[in-house]
Amino acid sequence: MIMRDSEKTGDYNKIAMEISRKYKGKIRILPKVPINSLDDFSSLYTPGIAEVSRQIKNNDDLVYELTGKWNSVAILTDGTRVLGLGNVGTHASIPVMEGKALLFNYLGGVNAVPIPLNVKNNDEFITAARAIEPYFGGYNLEDIESPRCFFLLENLQKQMDIPVWHDDQLGTASITLAGIINSLRLVNKKKEDVRIVFNGAGAANIAAIYLFEAAGFKKENMVVIDSHGILEPEREDIDSLMLRNPWKYHIALETNRERIRGNTDNAFRGADIIISASKSEPGTIKTDWIKSMNRDPIVFALANPLPEIWPQDAINAGARIVATGRSDFPNQINNSLVFPGVFRGVLDARSKGVNFRVMVAASQAIADYVSDISYDKIVPTMDDLNLFPEVAATVARKTVDEGLARKTDSREGFLKTATEIIGSNRKIYKKLFNEKDGE
Repeated sequence: MIMRDSEKTGDYNKIAMEISRKYKGKIRILPKVPINSLDDFSSLYTPGIAEVSRQIKNNDDLVYELTGKWNSVAILTDGTRVLGLGNVGTHASIPVMEGKALLFNYLGGVNAVPIPLNVKNNDEFITAARAIEPYFGGYNLEDIESPRCFFLLENLQKQMDIPVWHDDQLGTASITLAGIINSLRLVNKKKEDVRIVFNGAGAANIAAIYLFEAAGFKKENMVVIDSHGILEPEREDIDSLMLRNPWKYHIALETNRERIRGNTDNAFRGADIIISASKSEPGTIKTDWIKSMNRDPIVFALANPLPEIWPQDAINAGARIVATGRSDFPNQINNSLVFPGVFRGVLDARSKGVNFRVMVAASQAIADYVSDISYDKIVPTMDDLNLFPEVAATVARKTVDEGLARKTDSREGFLKTATEIIGSNRKIYKKLFNEKDGE
């Protein structure tokens, strides 16, 4: 199986290089307005455009009506944690950010612009982000190392008047919650009662802990494991954690009511759910650990490209439901099911921000979208294109309820808007794909 995966990856690598050499980038700017002659620029540019600027100066909110701000998102990165490659730098991050921009546009109808930032520290990143805000209706933080990503997200969300989202945290946490909601429906367990083990204390799992709490799961019933063992208040390094990683420090204080400590296998004993985002190596999660879990154990082994345990091994050990981050197994936990719809929603509502309650609503909408849930189908797939306007409508309406929206509408109204925007965008794609542009 590993060899087959390696061969498949090699094919994708070759195709990616061929596409990149041929097209020299995956995105470009195309005009939305007709241009029949140079005289058109008298209205599109000077002198006519001065009137548009005057109107916006008199009423700042008109920038959403008269410019592209309403549908523009910046993908901000410092290149310190790109995919599984690590700190590759800003130039090497560009191919990944362009691919992300394509997903935003194809699935959500969102105009996303890759912006790698050459910055030396957190303050420079925040200064740069604040400086370029005027054109963008939202920010997606991408591929930023931990714990820096926590600091940047928290501070930018406080300082910015637009939604700021970190997909490695919030996107992964949201689709994970959606999968767990449907898993509990299948095994007939209540969120208030289950004990969850989070194996790995990086961006995705720390965000998931807070999101699950917002959804009604009890933080005291969670046990968190990092590379040094089980997090708990009496651990030897707890004082240094307070300085190095205050987010992990607070998790150590607020979870693990039973004060489980010692070997990792102690955390699994009697647990209902394992959510692992740790080492990309089958065997990281032991079959004996799963055998020691509660009845109908739920195992999310989310490391990529290789899960912490092969699904069949987990099932043989007694797992009732298994999910991974891979598309060649059932139940792929893929954050691409989340961010296009979320951003479509916050943009349509012209939201000033996004919070955990909005994300819980998004996760619930994703879970509810699966009408025929089964042990091998707990979340939608990327082929479920109608999912994205549904998520967008739920998110947009929730921002209204939260007092974050500049533009109000019913859920049905937002659904109509999102469906039209995404549908129109896909028609443009089809037209482009059917024409040979000579590039």
